[in-house]
Amino acid sequence: MKLLVTGAFTNDTAILDTIRRMGHDVVFLQNETDALPIAAAKINGVICNGLFLHHSIEQFTTLEYIQLTSAGFDRVPMDYVKEHNITIFNAKGVYSIPMAEFAIGGVLQLYKQSSFFYENQKNHAWQKHRGIIELYQKNVCIVGCGSVGNECAKRFAAFGCHVIGVDVQPYKNEWYDTMFPLDNIEAALNTADIVVLALPLTNETRHLMNSRRFSAMKNGAVLVNISRGAVVDTNVLINCLNTKVGGAVLDVFEEEPLDNNSPLWDMPNVIITPHNSFVGEYNTNRLLMLITENLRSYCHGV
Repeated sequence: MKLLVTGAFTNDTAILDTIRRMGHDVVFLQNETDALPIAAAKINGVICNGLFLHHSIEQFTTLEYIQLTSAGFDRVPMDYVKEHNITIFNAKGVYSIPMAEFAIGGVLQLYKQSSFFYENQKNHAWQKHRGIIELYQKNVCIVGCGSVGNECAKRFAAFGCHVIGVDVQPYKNEWYDTMFPLDNIEAALNTADIVVLALPLTNETRHLMNSRRFSAMKNGAVLVNISRGAVVDTNVLINCLNTKVGGAVLDVFEEEPLDNNSPLWDMPNVIITPHNSFVGEYNTNRLLMLITENLRSYCHGV
């Protein structure tokens, strides 16, 4: 297979050679915004992230295989993929562990008043804080009970939290006390001290967290968004952070990078990171294992 690999996966020559030894003719493109190194019509498969945001998929007339380096499918024209029977894989499970650790870490920063102590350390100020909160016994609502959500559930449960899930298709899972369907999300939000968004962006989930859902949240609850920015109505969130929502840990935003003038930057109860929660030192190994397994499975099935 003539396989286009982009820098969204790797530029490591040894890893690319591993794929070549599997029998594939690998062509490399470092930046997905750059011109293609060969004619799109000659490419049978791609390993990429946002390639089709910059190069129309229609020009890939012999495309039969797509491997994404992301968990989400929202950067791919899925209607076209389905109509043309193109096999597509995502990076399910690759980033779940670092993202779950990020969610825990963000909540603990808010609960343990890390910014207060950081400023005091810079100023050499010895000052206690009596508003420290325990994670123990808190009610955690995880919206999106896939691989990322499940890794979050394991870790919050280990801290002694009560974990409930919300999913499009509820199912039995040992890490959740119970699981609600997505259309009954308000019932889960009512009692949650912490709400973790770990679901994909679809037409159904766009602005899932709107005025009605924020109104259903418990006063003082913390929101964690490690899914996609557009799952949250940003303007509503900003208003609620001044009134109802106790704090937010935000790694993703409707518009990225976040506008310099956004009031979110200066809110003391908000932690902002630049779509960075997925980063971990074992990602490349996990992704390589997944990619090679998917390639073998596809090629043996063709």
